[in-house]
Amino acid sequence: MKKAVYILMLLILIISVGRILINSGATDDAPQDEQTQRDEEETIASSRQEQAADDEAKELASDEQTDDESIGEQLKEVIVDTIKDSLTYFNNNKSHIVAIGDSLTRGVGDTTEGGGYVGILGRTINNEGERNVTIDHFGKRGSRSDQLYKRLDEPEITAAIGDADMVLITIGANDIMKVLKDNVTNLTMEPFNAEQKHYKKRLQAIIDKIQSVNAHADIYLIGFYNPFEQYFQHIEELDTIVNNWNDVSANIAAENDAVTFIPTADLFVDSDVALFADDHFHPNYLGYYRIARRVLEYITEE
Repeated sequence: MKKAVYILMLLILIISVGRILINSGATDDAPQDEQTQRDEEETIASSRQEQAADDEAKELASDEQTDDESIGEQLKEVIVDTIKDSLTYFNNNKSHIVAIGDSLTRGVGDTTEGGGYVGILGRTINNEGERNVTIDHFGKRGSRSDQLYKRLDEPEITAAIGDADMVLITIGANDIMKVLKDNVTNLTMEPFNAEQKHYKKRLQAIIDKIQSVNAHADIYLIGFYNPFEQYFQHIEELDTIVNNWNDVSANIAAENDAVTFIPTADLFVDSDVALFADDHFHPNYLGYYRIARRVLEYITEE
């Protein structure tokens, strides 16, 4: 009975979240209010030395005219300070990065309208004049793996990939959501396991198509997280589904030297910090900051 109640609650949440993910024509969230912005950047500033973080927070809190653009600049400075050692990778290298995928690539939930993790990467890497990194951004809200595979044939995307040094991909979350929607009246593990096999084939096909266009690009598969954990911590099946689907990407990466899997699930288990947007599904700026930092660590690892 207890499990049935959990499942019922989950279905209610799925229906509301599903509208957000599947409706690719939906508008992005409105900019957050100034107090929420200050709260987020104060949290991010904690990665600096304690005194510097306090000084910055006070300065920002006293500035009633601070807008989204200036907040983005402050956050960019914080990120540069915390990971500037990794940025030496780009000091004397011109690079072309292509980011493709779903709403996580698009940056849905980033109320500063800074482009989510992709925008943070671009502003951070190009913070100094000697860096010259171009990022092409092809995120589409609600995109599934079958849809992404077809989008790779679009001339603009094909051309960008052909010239890319790195390709960053976020995909899979909407595939899971489709299984949830299609089986809402009979939710078991079986359809997830069955669809996972098809997802693996589609993801491999995506990698193959990218490599047929550009055999030299490094490909990074960015994993997804369990957005329901904050509400349904006792439903182990949800973590199992997310972990199993992430394993698909990890296994494909393990079989291809040019492909790397970047995990993100562990970044969103901190219940003491607000990491999600108002829709309780997509990351907020701080959530995207964590993703951007993890991605930058991986792409500069060598």
